[in-house]
Amino acid sequence: MSRPAIIINERDAGRIDRLLEQAPYAGLPVAAALTAELDRAQMCAPEEMPADVVTMNSEVKFRDLTRGEIRVRTLVYPAQMSDSAKQLSVLAPVGAALLGLRVGDSIQWELPGGASTHLEVIEILYQPEAAGEFNR
Repeated sequence: MSRPAIIINERDAGRIDRLLEQAPYAGLPVAAALTAELDRAQMCAPEEMPADVVTMNSEVKFRDLTRGEIRVRTLVYPAQMSDSAKQLSVLAPVGAALLGLRVGDSIQWELPGGASTHLEVIEILYQPEAAGEFNR
């Protein structure tokens, strides 16, 4: 199954790499998939990030094509999670799937237990880099 090209902020990639090296996260099923995504991603300086890409701390509107549901979530690091109705951890399968996608991209992503989901990015409502916030 082919996946769309992804772009990841170099700082985000470094932070995620360090996160995945920590014992509580290294053994998670999503860790291997997220590492593979980082390995295949085009890296980009925060200042050069296109405004239509899902980055860390972006608020993204996406469609779960499997369920036909539209959701809006802010992609965060696990330590920032405080409200699952508004936030999505990058270590959650859907969060890992969305990272680096552009508006209009869709991706098939494996979920725990062998199920899969199909996601489509509809809109970036807020992206730190587009707002000139390069260290978030």
